[in-house]
Amino acid sequence: MTNTDEQESQPAYRSGFIAVVGRPNVGKSTLINALIGKQVAIASSRPETTRKAIRGILTTDHAQLVLVDTPGIHRPRTLLGQRLNDIVEESLSDIDAIAFLLPADQEIGPGDKRILSRLRTDFATKGEGGTFAWKVPLIAIVTKIDQLGRQQLIDKLIEINEFADFSDIVPVSALEHDNLDEVRQVLIDNTPEGPQMYPDDQVSEERPEDTIAELIRGAFLEELDDELPHSLAVVVDSIERPEDNESGQSYEGKIQVMVSVYVERDSQKPIIIGRGAEHLVRVKKKLRTPVNRIVGGKAKLDLHVKVAKGWQSDPKQLERLGF
Repeated sequence: MTNTDEQESQPAYRSGFIAVVGRPNVGKSTLINALIGKQVAIASSRPETTRKAIRGILTTDHAQLVLVDTPGIHRPRTLLGQRLNDIVEESLSDIDAIAFLLPADQEIGPGDKRILSRLRTDFATKGEGGTFAWKVPLIAIVTKIDQLGRQQLIDKLIEINEFADFSDIVPVSALEHDNLDEVRQVLIDNTPEGPQMYPDDQVSEERPEDTIAELIRGAFLEELDDELPHSLAVVVDSIERPEDNESGQSYEGKIQVMVSVYVERDSQKPIIIGRGAEHLVRVKKKLRTPVNRIVGGKAKLDLHVKVAKGWQSDPKQLERLGF
């Protein structure tokens, strides 16, 4: 067999950007993390957890998919909400396919209809008969299928098929890792031919500081559940590696990760800290291993809770907090 024959038998390399859309709390972050096999997006049981268009990068032998996690498209109530919608606009502007997540255990509702109409405005043209022709593939990913029996699932898939003109419909349970390979393959098949854009081992476009900040915010969301104010922002101020002041030589020792945790009101500080600083202690313990992995050594998380009054509606503070 000649080299040319081998090249011809190899599938063409595919690469592209895929927007993962869906209303809040449909499992976008869980799916991205499951597809990539690492935590690149924070998954939480609370809606509207994602605040940045985190790009998860999935690389296989024949393809590279850059998954853009859009913050839940919703009606903004604050300047932060408006900024989140702007982030969605930006992350949708240059994509090759759309993965529209619809949870199997919930009705198709006004939020889904609003997202569909928004996508049609940006990515479809309306024909004379009132049908829409999509400029990029629109793939329905039906999440949380472990919640339904077989017949219920069949009925759900029929309903979703009638909801929009999807190129493909794939059921999946990201939590149970059921049908993930199928989702991966469908996304690859709908991505155009193109070159590899990122190194094999890169799984995110985020800086280590941003990844750690998102992990900390996610850990507080899980720890505090209902008590946690939505107005929590986390900033990693610095990552300091131990080095000799005079020679600049690094030496063995803990890497200091200095973190500011911001709330909007003084009354929220004790909620975050907990009795005897129990919440801070638990969050540090939970994140010890992931943070060590990110910084490439033993790290010490230094958490300081601060008040930034009304930051969600203050342009200057939003800027400072990375929005």
